[in-house]
Amino acid sequence: MLELNQINSGYGAAQVLRDVSLDVKAGEILCLLGRNGAGKTTTMKTIMGLLPLSAGSIVLDGEDVSRLPAHEVPKRGIGYIPQGRRLFSEMTVAENIEIGLLTRGASPAVRERVLALFPRLRERLDQRAETLSGGEQQMLATARALCIEPRVLLLDEPTEGLQPSMIELIRNVVVRLKEEGVAILLVEQRIDAVLKIADRVAFLENGRIRAVVDAVTLADDHTLMERYVGV
Repeated sequence: MLELNQINSGYGAAQVLRDVSLDVKAGEILCLLGRNGAGKTTTMKTIMGLLPLSAGSIVLDGEDVSRLPAHEVPKRGIGYIPQGRRLFSEMTVAENIEIGLLTRGASPAVRERVLALFPRLRERLDQRAETLSGGEQQMLATARALCIEPRVLLLDEPTEGLQPSMIELIRNVVVRLKEEGVAILLVEQRIDAVLKIADRVAFLENGRIRAVVDAVTLADDHTLMERYVGV
């Protein structure tokens, strides 16, 4: 579904990613783990075209999307929920959702499906995004991304700062999308949550992929966790 082939990227002259290769299959959750500064968010931004590649390629279902302008990447079906949510804070819930729908010209039926996943948002359609609670803002950021009917979904720290009930809700939505065949790349520091839902885990250190393993193997062997995450 989504393939990263020896990508190199960074911020100006500061190179962060070095020959990163990954693949995420349809109906799979791949979790990207690493310490702060390892390059996890840089990987997400590079996939979305927010940072330029200096080498390598990004391929979606056989199409090279490496050099697309950033606004074209979501139109190919790659959804992104960034760390910190990045909502249009002065717009209403309904307006934020509408922006997601316009990205790929989604139908009103998509809007209804998204609101069915997050019924609390339906109660707050006329409320400005900045007035929502942290959990509600995460719901809205997720709903907006789902409005493009993504084939691939990138989530950067989706449970950060949320209470347990909200974490469970977000996790259930992610698992449901997996069951529907969406390829999911997840950055998450909650190791317990990762091991419950991920299929594979990739460890990133100093901008390089050091290991990719099945998540089930990490439950009994914490060696890689200790080496690359420090837990």
